[in-house]
This record gives sequence, structure tokens and C-alpha cells, in this order.
Amino acid sequence: QLVESGGGLVQPGGSLRLSCAASKLTTNYYNIGWFRQAPGKEREGVSCITSTAGRPKYADSVKGRFTISRDTAKNTVYLQMNSLKPEDTAVYYCAAQIGIFNQCGLDSGPYRYWGQGTQVTVSS
Repeated sequence: QLVESGGGLVQPGGSLRLSCAASKLTTNYYNIGWFRQAPGKEREGVSCITSTAGRPKYADSVKGRFTISRDTAKNTVYLQMNSLKPEDTAVYYCAAQIGIFNQCGLDSGPYRYWGQGTQVTVSS
């Protein structure tokens, strides 16, 4: 249902833009969350955005560096990641919570549909 792309290897301080294509979802009403999981660590909520693109949320660890955005016409959500650090290295997943909500959350529980993940490696 969801397909992530845009991961790769980048040097510290560099940038990447991840994409989450939700073209196979049968509704335009869904929150999208970005999550990441590093080896040996629990999955962490990174950012989320509502179906109206309002009230995005960010984990404290990425505030000021990551920006989430949404192109409704393309059914695609982006995660622009700047000033990347080695600790940002992880597999990044996007997930969808179907419905109309006035806010989104960084807890993975409510998200039903998940992508396959894309690897982000920050290393010199």
C-alpha cells in the first residue's frame, strides 16, 4: 500500500529527501507517520502529518532539521532531512492511519498500513 524511496548513504551534515507514495490507498483521508528503527533499538516515531497537512509533529531529536510535507495531488508525503547526523542512521518507514483526524501522533499503534522501509546511512 505504501512505498518509500529516497534513502541512501550521506555524509554527516548532508541532506536526503524521503518519499512515501500512497497511491494504492483507496481514500485521501489518512495521517502519515514516519518511523525509524536502528539495529538493536526500538522503533521510533520521527514525524507525522494529517490528511489536511496541518499540525505536523516531530520528535525532539529531529526538530529543526527534518520537515514533513504532503502533495495531495500525488498522494505522496515527503520527509526532508537536513543536517544529518550518524545517529540518524536507521531504516525509515512510512505508515498510514486511515481516517480524518485533527492531529497525528508518533505512537506506531494506530498506524495500520506500512511500507517496506528505506535505509538511511549517515557516515563519513
